[in-house]
Amino acid sequence: MRKSNSYIFIILITLFFHNSSFSQDLSNFNYNAINSGIPWLDNNENVVNAQGEYIIKEKDTFYLFGESHTVTIFIDKNSDELIKWAVTDFSKDLETISGKKVSINYTDTFHQNKKGIYIGKFDDKLIKNLPKNDSNKLQNQWEHFSIKKNKNNLFIFGSDVRGTVYGVFDLAERIGISPWKWWADVTPLKKENIVLKLPETGINESPSVQYRGIFLNDEDWGLQPWAAHTFEPETNDIGPKTYEKIFQLLLRLKANTIWPAMHPSTKAFFKVPGNKEMAEKYHISIGTSHAEPMLRNNVDEWNKKEFGEYNYFNNRDNVKEYWQERISELKTSNNIITMGMRGIHDSGMEGNVSKNKKVEILQTIIRDQREILSNTLKQPIQDIPQVLIPYKEVLDIYNDSLQVPDDITLMWTDDNYGYIRRLSDDVEQQRKGGSGVYYHLSYWGRPHDYLWLSTTQPGLIWYEMSRAYQNGAKKIWIANVGDIKPSEYAMEFFLDLAWDIHSINETTINKHLKDWTSREFGNDKAQEIANLLQEYYRLAFLRKPEFMGWSKTEPQTDTQITAFTTNNNNELQRRIDAYTTLFNKAERIKSFIVKERLDAYFQLVEYPIKSAALMNHKFLYTQQAFISNDSLKKEKLNTKSQVAYDSIVLLTKKYNNDISDGKWSNMMSMSPRNLSVYKMPTYHLSKPDSTNNKKHIQNSTLDPIFLQASNYSKKGAVKNFYWKSIKGLGYSDSSVTLFPFSNHLFENEKPYLEYHFNIEKTGEYNIEIRCLPNHSNNFDHKIWIKINEGDDTEYAINTKGRSDTWKENVLQNFTSVKQTVMFNKTGKQNLKIAVNQTGIVIDQIAINPKGYGAYYEIKK
Repeated sequence: MRKSNSYIFIILITLFFHNSSFSQDLSNFNYNAINSGIPWLDNNENVVNAQGEYIIKEKDTFYLFGESHTVTIFIDKNSDELIKWAVTDFSKDLETISGKKVSINYTDTFHQNKKGIYIGKFDDKLIKNLPKNDSNKLQNQWEHFSIKKNKNNLFIFGSDVRGTVYGVFDLAERIGISPWKWWADVTPLKKENIVLKLPETGINESPSVQYRGIFLNDEDWGLQPWAAHTFEPETNDIGPKTYEKIFQLLLRLKANTIWPAMHPSTKAFFKVPGNKEMAEKYHISIGTSHAEPMLRNNVDEWNKKEFGEYNYFNNRDNVKEYWQERISELKTSNNIITMGMRGIHDSGMEGNVSKNKKVEILQTIIRDQREILSNTLKQPIQDIPQVLIPYKEVLDIYNDSLQVPDDITLMWTDDNYGYIRRLSDDVEQQRKGGSGVYYHLSYWGRPHDYLWLSTTQPGLIWYEMSRAYQNGAKKIWIANVGDIKPSEYAMEFFLDLAWDIHSINETTINKHLKDWTSREFGNDKAQEIANLLQEYYRLAFLRKPEFMGWSKTEPQTDTQITAFTTNNNNELQRRIDAYTTLFNKAERIKSFIVKERLDAYFQLVEYPIKSAALMNHKFLYTQQAFISNDSLKKEKLNTKSQVAYDSIVLLTKKYNNDISDGKWSNMMSMSPRNLSVYKMPTYHLSKPDSTNNKKHIQNSTLDPIFLQASNYSKKGAVKNFYWKSIKGLGYSDSSVTLFPFSNHLFENEKPYLEYHFNIEKTGEYNIEIRCLPNHSNNFDHKIWIKINEGDDTEYAINTKGRSDTWKENVLQNFTSVKQTVMFNKTGKQNLKIAVNQTGIVIDQIAINPKGYGAYYEIKK
């Protein structure tokens, strides 16, 4: 929802009022019209009611249609076919909304007396003939578009084909047409009239990030079986028909790049007839993941019997020939080439050699790849988009002095759980190729998958990607979205940031969500739905539904008792209650959703919220049964757990069979990879462990003190850096960090926060500081804790690699620092927290009296 910070708004005139004054807020419309006659437009484009009174008197409004008026669309007869498709699609949506035929006029002549929307590329003959035309300013710009009003007409022109298409779909979204109209069945609704109000300078937009897109991944349980058995059975795979729908979605979201699906369940993108041609038709750039150099899908395309080992140390010629074959097929450079080499599928480079030898051979590989590209595509190598993705072990090789040509983009990655491992330093930010980010919104792997529901907190996406952008990552952003569904909102949020990094700030993350729910479901319940989803993300921040079994993958382990205890006013029951509230509200709101949007509501709101609630209930009721010594109560709780499991089964069946007339059959799996977490827990059959009960007994009569990081009493800034809260980040929903986000190490004076709290009884206390588990380039985040007039105590809070501590941190979304302190006096106390660099995010603080039982216990 890029529109949240713009000066544009849409006025749906379904109510008319007796006043020339005009409210911009739909909630303030006053229905006191003298006459309910149909309004009309005068010669100056003002909307007038049946009594001749002005309803709107604004020179920058454009009236698209009404009872007696429908706009005509004009485009150049020689326009690119993609522009013609976008215009035709938009016209059909206007017809759906208005119930009237919308004419498309192919011409190169401007007619002042013919009111309409004129659309084209800046150098189209039609656009050049428009009055007051400044379209030449767009020459040589990347994907720029302008929307401007000129008297009775609206002009949309772009700097290139994609820019023009983005302008068309930008207008579509502004009048309420969702980019998800097909992918989530957010069908356009009929309206009586639509008036578009523009700023005096019109709309002028261009992307913050050059290449923006998604990675289809882990598609084995959703996208691939749906495409193969439901949507595209003639291909029996993800083929051109499916990719066409995906490419259309990308253009509606102002994206331009895809990494195609590449698991063993799916044929390689370039091996399926029509895939490459479909990408060319929709002007989509093709890239490939970190494990697929030179646009090769090794899982499907490398034939060991034919080619031998995928090993550059001892099979260099065959590997080079394999790469050469693909590049020879391309003939153009409208793709982004992944450089370097890893194993066949998300594994390290083959060959048991020293790290120095790995650096040496990787440099040789990159040199050989560039030679292939330059010789085959007949272009200067610096003009061919290339990326090196330092993922997993490749980052270690890069840090071991790997020399990367300056024009290659460094594409940094997160740690698979949303925390970016490294960003460009000052020297790297000067590279000609710039940098980008590969970011996970879905993941298969250690310590646990999250392939089912999409629960990555939008605030975390905003913080990590904004930090990346401020440190130079402006060339390419790719989000791993799994099967697309149910990652719709997270995907759009990510791409909105990529298009306009300034469209969302630290105070408007939740507003973006509210604007999105308003577009999808109308204004009446938009805030309530947004609040539901915000709480859905917040609760999952502490533990995703997929992690509720406290099990692990690779190797897979059985589920066990959760870490939620009965301390802290029964933390376990409070989590049950929170999810029960979410479930009930989602069900109640459904009755207010218009019939045409019920299927969309189920996909975007009801299924994820209810499933998350039921997954929590399944494990937490089982845990309550396990620790209970009352046999009757135990039986009832176990029944509740079984009901929760059965309800997930029914919801998933509804997703696949009932909604949208079976359109999404085979799309939703409630048990991707068939992990133990998706099954009914079995430990409820065991005899309750008395020691387990004892550790949940509180030995203190005092309650703990909780402080949200944003509730500081004093803050200390250094140089140009200052503390601010991010609304919508962390379990507190208001975590605190240093702005701006550019990497900076404080050598001497340290920025700090101070907190005041009261102690009622002297004695020993445990202080816990929870920070987000994000990373610095050198993995050297540090904080200092000072209590009252005591000494500063230093703590390292970064992990490196895949240690057990890192695994715990990413599963719980915090890294914890604990310090024991003796308070010898009651009353007001002071806590000071200092940091050594930017990138440290403080979320929550707890002061627990000695003997107070843990309210969240990590399972080792």
